[in-house]
Amino acid sequence: MNIHTALKNGQSVLQNYNIKSAELDSEILMSKAISKDKKYIILNSNKPIKKSELDYFKILIQERAKNNPIAYLIKKKDFWKYEFTVNRNVLIPRPDSEVLVEVTLKLTKNRNNLRILDIGIGSGCILISILREKKNFIGTGIDISNKSLQISRINSHKLRVNNRLKLYKSNIDNFRTGKYDLILSNPPYIKKYDLKCLEKDISFEPKEALDGGYDGLSEIRKVIKKSSELIKRKGYLVLEIGSNQKNKVKKILQSKGFYIERVVKDLSNHERCIVSSKI
Repeated sequence: MNIHTALKNGQSVLQNYNIKSAELDSEILMSKAISKDKKYIILNSNKPIKKSELDYFKILIQERAKNNPIAYLIKKKDFWKYEFTVNRNVLIPRPDSEVLVEVTLKLTKNRNNLRILDIGIGSGCILISILREKKNFIGTGIDISNKSLQISRINSHKLRVNNRLKLYKSNIDNFRTGKYDLILSNPPYIKKYDLKCLEKDISFEPKEALDGGYDGLSEIRKVIKKSSELIKRKGYLVLEIGSNQKNKVKKILQSKGFYIERVVKDLSNHERCIVSSKI
């Protein structure tokens, strides 16, 4: 069997399972199976595929047919300008979260030697992207998951910022190390009741990184409370929120001594990020 025929067979399987991006997904998984890029596949579509590679491709197709996300199958995801290693122990980086990177870079455009804390660092995609852009910033990341921290560590070495990034296993309530010029977080903010209503792909992602408790705000409250203790005066807190949480989160911020600077929308025009400063 040649590459072209295998691709079409894979696409057909995915279509039968109502995978909307069947053609693209089949191409991506073929690239993974034969360790070649898309250009090679296009130029060599009539070449035979090795049995071992075909078998691997079929396994990948079957996993994708179960809605297993592409990023977990190929173990990488592009975010900002960079490629990050991911697995099922971390949330898949999403374009909407790039707004946190963009906002932070604008806030700190003319600043040097800042200390930044990322609460719930996950794959490290947000903080590591910032450290890549700002060569004299120092980063600290915390997470409750050792497996998440392992992925962050891999990505920090991969993108050569490991000498400016310290990682700690800790929940936010027990973290007391340092004072920071800027704190950022993409905390769990989905209501517990809504978790079972999410798209099938998301069901593969770690629940502890999604579950925001009964009202979706339990982890946000913790982040804001601890940030009020860890942040320097006039320091910034950059917080990702759910699209309908703006007013409630504003009240929590104000009750902990933060001034609301702005609310920023994501690519889908949803209110995605609140920027506040410590009064």
